[in-house]
Amino acid sequence: MKSPLARISTALLSLALAAVAAAQDLALTPLKSTSIYAMGEKAGWTVAPAANAPAGAKYRYSLRKNDSQVIQTGVIDGAATIEAVLNEPAMLYLDIAPESGDGKHIAAGAAVAPTQLKPSTPRPKDFDAFWAEKIKMLEAIPAEPVVTPGDSGREGVEYATIRLNNIAGSHVYGQIAKPAREGKFPAMLILQWAGGPYPLQKPWVVDRAAEGWLTLNIEAHDVPGNLPQEFYDALPQIIKAYNSLYDDDRGRNYFLRMYLGAYRAADYLAARPDWNGKILVATGTSMGGQQSFAVSGLHPKITHMIVHVPAGADSNGGLHGRLSGYPNWDSSRPKVMETALYFDTVNFASRIKAVSLVSMGFLDEVCPPAGIWTAFNQIPGRKEVVPLPTAAHNHQSTPEQQRAYTERSGKWFKALANGAEPDVRPLK
Repeated sequence: MKSPLARISTALLSLALAAVAAAQDLALTPLKSTSIYAMGEKAGWTVAPAANAPAGAKYRYSLRKNDSQVIQTGVIDGAATIEAVLNEPAMLYLDIAPESGDGKHIAAGAAVAPTQLKPSTPRPKDFDAFWAEKIKMLEAIPAEPVVTPGDSGREGVEYATIRLNNIAGSHVYGQIAKPAREGKFPAMLILQWAGGPYPLQKPWVVDRAAEGWLTLNIEAHDVPGNLPQEFYDALPQIIKAYNSLYDDDRGRNYFLRMYLGAYRAADYLAARPDWNGKILVATGTSMGGQQSFAVSGLHPKITHMIVHVPAGADSNGGLHGRLSGYPNWDSSRPKVMETALYFDTVNFASRIKAVSLVSMGFLDEVCPPAGIWTAFNQIPGRKEVVPLPTAAHNHQSTPEQQRAYTERSGKWFKALANGAEPDVRPLK
């Protein structure tokens, strides 16, 4: 039986595929194949009715800057060109809907000088001091790992569940797997996307261990990761609305415990005698990418970061003409906006020394691309970006729309598992 999260993801994917089907009525071709333009260059699309388009169909469109400010509207009646010239870095989001109002929308995205996008809001002056204090607080609490061996279900792989102490009497729960042989291995910390809480799936670590990784996968929440779905379904509703808990208090914000839990997990991996001492990867999708940015910016032993459509960027963007995404902090409350900056990936990015691979979907309204580009731009070290011009958020997109990230991350993981540095490709 599929979990509720899986059922939701399936439904969203169905909606995405329905939108793709609707798009067959129109053929959109970007003016540049990459959908990435320079400032002052015409950015946009040619539009033509497809062979099977209804005769005489008309469409209304709006073109939005950073998916927030409408900069152009119009009607498409036959072939057309939709274009704009921007003299500032920005993302463009094109929304097309039949004039008949049947509700089927077609979307397209583009980027204008995205590597020049800058933070919308300055980093708090005491950002480093705040996190140094919280890490000191965590380190005063003994980790006291409890490792419970279990059946990996796969020959040649050892598996266990794990519990570590975290702040305020909370815990880090997870699962760990490694090759069933003597040796020292590259380590991988897998961090989880939003939702739930929900159970961790054993293959997430077992499959990586079979590739040669010492792999730790942790819950984002203070709950065990190996219980029946009924346990998670019965949890209080307040826990499921965790992104709004103490959203105006940086000292009690839900993401404080979450980020410190990731830090503790990285510490645990780095202290294990079977870590090779060379490669420690933080990786995750959406909120897992958000946590990866935080732990990579905080923990000195993270060597590589590989993240897909990471959440948590540009939390104050809604105050500055940009769409803000998950965790969807309330921009109408100044104290919330002030607090959010201490958990914003943009503000961790400049601290990241890890070699980094970061993707973003140009149609993503869950984790908008302008914020992800901004966070990526702040990373000072070696890094590679994977633009996904036709993708929305991961669970709303097809495998083909995400293929560029799947292939690049796969090559990075394979190289690192073999003890080699991945080739870091410049943006074309």
